[in-house]
Amino acid sequence: MTIFPIAYSVAMSLNEVAVSANGFRLLGMTGDNYAVVLGSDRWRYALVFTVAYTVVTVIVEMILGTVIALVLERLEAGRGWMMALLLMPWAMITVISAQLWAYVYNGVYGVLDALVTPFLGEVNFLGTPATAIASMAVADIWKTTPFVAVIVLAGLVMLPGDIVEAARVDGANPWTTFWRIRLPLLRQTLAIALLFRVLQAFGIFDLPFVLTGGGPGTSTESLALLGYRVMFQDLDFGLGAAVATTTTVLVLLGCLIFLRAFRAQVGEGD
Repeated sequence: MTIFPIAYSVAMSLNEVAVSANGFRLLGMTGDNYAVVLGSDRWRYALVFTVAYTVVTVIVEMILGTVIALVLERLEAGRGWMMALLLMPWAMITVISAQLWAYVYNGVYGVLDALVTPFLGEVNFLGTPATAIASMAVADIWKTTPFVAVIVLAGLVMLPGDIVEAARVDGANPWTTFWRIRLPLLRQTLAIALLFRVLQAFGIFDLPFVLTGGGPGTSTESLALLGYRVMFQDLDFGLGAAVATTTTVLVLLGCLIFLRAFRAQVGEGD
């Protein structure tokens, strides 16, 4: 059952697909769908955008999430309440949070526009490619950083306290203790958080779909959004399946490279 949708998508991508009122049918094998996808400037832009967006947002989320986890670890009272508040953005459905951010960025009645305009003048947050990408990244980081924080916090509380205490007795300052001892011990925890976030960020769909519609133009169009539009708006099922299949292959390659590097790191650690 897990493999069937993927296998059917691959089969569809390798066929000419006819769409009619009665559904669609495969007319015969062809490689034209992949030739069109790989030669498309729109697909190449979506690929570059998705990769760059994933790299930037995940790096920021990993840093912020680790800092928040360190702060939470030091809290002696109210940690449970703070974690509950922290998890609210993560628990919110992405479509709803994207719509809320659309209200915040709105140029007529948006809260952020009212706060920023007196100092920077009128800023069209979703009206230009640069501001739209930055606005989308902020919304994504706001929602998913708590996930990283919770994962890292779980790793921090499970670290052996005797090693850290021994370092403190030897005179190591807090930064040295974190950088030389705690961070290496957190390597596996951070790797898990990183893998989950990269997979989620690379498949981003609902945030640009609701917040920017992929625009202005196609400036915030991810691979997932491109595949959706080609398949369900243009009704080109073969081409849409080719976009989905190439995206899946890229994700699989990325996962294999990551797991290989992670296994090598763990082997060195052992």
